[in-house]
Amino acid sequence: MTMRNQLERLGLFDAKVPRYTSYPTAPHFNGEVSDADVSRWISEIKPHSKISLYAHIPFCRRLCWFCACRTQGTQNVAPIVAYLETVKAEIATLAKHLPEGVTLERLHWGGGTPTLLSPDMITDLAGEILAVTPMAAGGEFSVEIDPNEIDGARLDALATAGMNRASIGVQDFDPEIQKCIGREQSYDITRDAIDMIRARGVQSLNADILFGLPHQTGAKITESVQKLLSLNPDRVALYGYAHVPWMARRQSMIPSDALPTPQERLKLFETARRLFLWDDYTEIGIDHFATKSDGLSKALEAGRLRRNFQGYTEDTSEVLIGLGASSISRYPQGYAQNNAATSNYTASVREGRIPIARGHRFGGDDKLRARLIEALMCDFRISRTEITANFDITDAALETLFQEANRAFEDLLSIDSQGLSIPLEARPLTRLIARQFDAYDLNHAGHSSAI
Repeated sequence: MTMRNQLERLGLFDAKVPRYTSYPTAPHFNGEVSDADVSRWISEIKPHSKISLYAHIPFCRRLCWFCACRTQGTQNVAPIVAYLETVKAEIATLAKHLPEGVTLERLHWGGGTPTLLSPDMITDLAGEILAVTPMAAGGEFSVEIDPNEIDGARLDALATAGMNRASIGVQDFDPEIQKCIGREQSYDITRDAIDMIRARGVQSLNADILFGLPHQTGAKITESVQKLLSLNPDRVALYGYAHVPWMARRQSMIPSDALPTPQERLKLFETARRLFLWDDYTEIGIDHFATKSDGLSKALEAGRLRRNFQGYTEDTSEVLIGLGASSISRYPQGYAQNNAATSNYTASVREGRIPIARGHRFGGDDKLRARLIEALMCDFRISRTEITANFDITDAALETLFQEANRAFEDLLSIDSQGLSIPLEARPLTRLIARQFDAYDLNHAGHSSAI
């Protein structure tokens, strides 16, 4: 039996499973976490500690059909101005609860299209955030940049504000695919945007590219990856396109009959993966690649790689605070998600409340299982010593979890005195294997294809 046949029999091409950027995953958040809870969690952050902060800008000039993010289109500056005033009010509320001396290890602006903001808006928002939580020495300020929605003046404002990492969405360079997904963005426009970014001293560059898009073939993804490699990004996220039109109605514009089959998706991923490895990128987890000098490669080597809502990261901060509509915060006590609808978010902030809609308070063995899953997703292995030293579980109980997972995958996994590991040939199953350590019911949670 070939390995591909075994992967198929074990469910790789049929299963819908989480991407595990959190545990429990967002569909299991509930209304039991209140703004009073979150106010207390913020006040319990250690004084003079380092945290991370995410600011969500949900607006786009045009809505890409492939995207499932919380966004809204606008051709008018008025809703953006009003939204930023609300975010600034949220920052002021945060400042009332935040202990003294807290600084930022990481600051990330995502969306939507953060570069839709004018230079003055960029300067104003950055100033408001950094007045409350200044950047720590060596901190990272990253921004998602749309090459179709950027110019020198906005890049000047971002660089002056301290941006030292930029993130560019590529998706695919093929014109037919771009038109089909509603994201027309030429190689020349992308290259010029990157040149402008680097000309301002911002040398760290992320790029996103997708496999599993309509009309995508091995030849097309090869050409797109080679074009991307010519731009020398420091790290690349090779995400599988998640076709979930029942969750993101705009995806109904994409013809489902033009999508590759799950078996073809795996071939597309393997084609792109080989190209990154041939160009001497380090493979990071299930879907990232980084140059040897990049922080992700160093974190992987040192055993410090982590996973959060932005994917893989070297950020080890215990606290991630999300600002803006729909953003998610993580505290040692649990998760908290802001109201997703801009109107509800605005109403809560105007009432002087932290605009929490739902969340999850950690309990039971949540933190244990979160770390088991994260270890698999980051390192493809679970260390017995680490787990038994840091969590309330015996080696015998951990062994039981290992053996149950191994039986579910026909003894493909490796279990020894060091722990459990996933062999290279079985790594396409990583999300499915991680699911074995998830105690929550997936029956009512919509997730994407396992490949």
